Amino acid sequence: MLWTDILVEALGWIGSVLIVGAYALNIQGKLRADQPLYIWSNMIGGIFFVVNTIAHKAYPSALVNVIWVAIAVYSIVKTKRAS
Repeated sequence: MLWTDILVEALGWIGSVLIVGAYALNIQGKLRADQPLYIWSNMIGGIFFVVNTIAHKAYPSALVNVIWVAIAVYSIVKTKRAS
């Protein structure tokens, strides 16, 4: 296994932990969806998923994650403009 394969898999796993972890904390009431940590976790996790899914040629999933990242970027920009 090449180091790039290991990196792609690691990014996929880290992305899943970031997104699912943020969601779990949100559901438990420990992290609000409008908090920067939630938004950044989703954006970074989504980027990592995009890398992983493109590497695996899972293009429908990659598209979903590109949209996921775009939503997070929109939320960050909206929050910065409001403050």
